[in-house]
Amino acid sequence: MIDNIFGVAGTALHAQLTRMNLTASNLANQNTTAPTEDGAFKAKRSVFKALMQQSDTHAGAQYVGGVRVANIVDLQNPNPRVYEPGSPNADKDGYVYMSNVNEVTEMVEMMAAARAYQNNVEVVNTAKALMMKTLEVTKA
Repeated sequence: MIDNIFGVAGTALHAQLTRMNLTASNLANQNTTAPTEDGAFKAKRSVFKALMQQSDTHAGAQYVGGVRVANIVDLQNPNPRVYEPGSPNADKDGYVYMSNVNEVTEMVEMMAAARAYQNNVEVVNTAKALMMKTLEVTKA
């Protein structure tokens, strides 16, 4: 049971770290430009999937054994077209396509991922503390 707690929290920590890394990449590419919309940077999101495991005690029963990043997808909102005739990425009419990254959305995403990561660290710390208490009780 306790090893499952560490496994679930560990997979969640990994998933949230991936989420934070994607958000950091999105923010780093916020001001990039391209001559075509297809070439412009698209913000990315991670898609999580529950890891189901078979129960050892109940035949046929399943429980969530963690989470993993199932996929990384590009956000489909449009890339803005901006007039910048001096840009090396400008097309023949002087336009460039900006990334579709929204700074406010990315900051909210980063805060949510950091909070989820922090919560899972707390789960690990609480489980460790409970294990130590259990050992103390069994010694007495």
